[in-house]
Amino acid sequence: MEHLLPFTRLLNYLFGAPALALLHALGIETHGAAIPNFVAMEILVALILIAFFIAVRMSLSVERPGPLQHTVEGIYGFIDNLAQEIIGHHSAKFVPYLMVLGMFILTSNLLGLIPTLETPTQVPAVPLGCALLTWVYYHYQGMRANGVIGYLGHFIGPQEGMPMAVRILLPVLMFPIEIFSHTARVLSLTVRLYANMFAGEMVTLVFFSLVPIAIPLLFQGLHIGVALIQTYIFVLLACVYLGEATAHEH
Repeated sequence: MEHLLPFTRLLNYLFGAPALALLHALGIETHGAAIPNFVAMEILVALILIAFFIAVRMSLSVERPGPLQHTVEGIYGFIDNLAQEIIGHHSAKFVPYLMVLGMFILTSNLLGLIPTLETPTQVPAVPLGCALLTWVYYHYQGMRANGVIGYLGHFIGPQEGMPMAVRILLPVLMFPIEIFSHTARVLSLTVRLYANMFAGEMVTLVFFSLVPIAIPLLFQGLHIGVALIQTYIFVLLACVYLGEATAHEH
């Protein structure tokens, strides 16, 4: 049975019984706490972000913008520029999703630096959830932009101007490859984020147990760097997938 963090114990004390009843109603058996650590940490991240955005909304000012507003505008501008470069001129409607996705992943990555808390992205289920959500989102946006038939045309290769034999045989070859490629993206996004954050956590814990004073601080700095890089890569790849999905044939 896993060691429960203080915040996890609090959630189980308050909501453990209804959560356990819901799991049993869904036919899911659990041998530990109804709310495990990684779920509690996700809930905490969501609460932190909700409080953060409420604070930003309450402090908005045109005449006298404060540090918090400048910070959020800087984050938004960075993601907006990234999306425009990769997706194109129609990227503005995707920026809210990309910004929330990036801030959720970054906050999750950094949460383990706080004593008594853990990094939820070191558990495979959390990166998998982000990857699946992104996978569904870019397919949905692709179908919205091109229509279902037009979007499926991305999976069969170029057809215009091709000989009849190529137009018949190319989809037979390309469609299974594209299906496998898109499915593999979920695994790629999940493993990349999970493996890096798990490795960072393990290295930090090992050095804390060996030399509990100065050297671990260097690895805390490394952890912050890895957290930032992995967030950037995840958002970057989400932009790439959205750009491919929403592109038109012409």
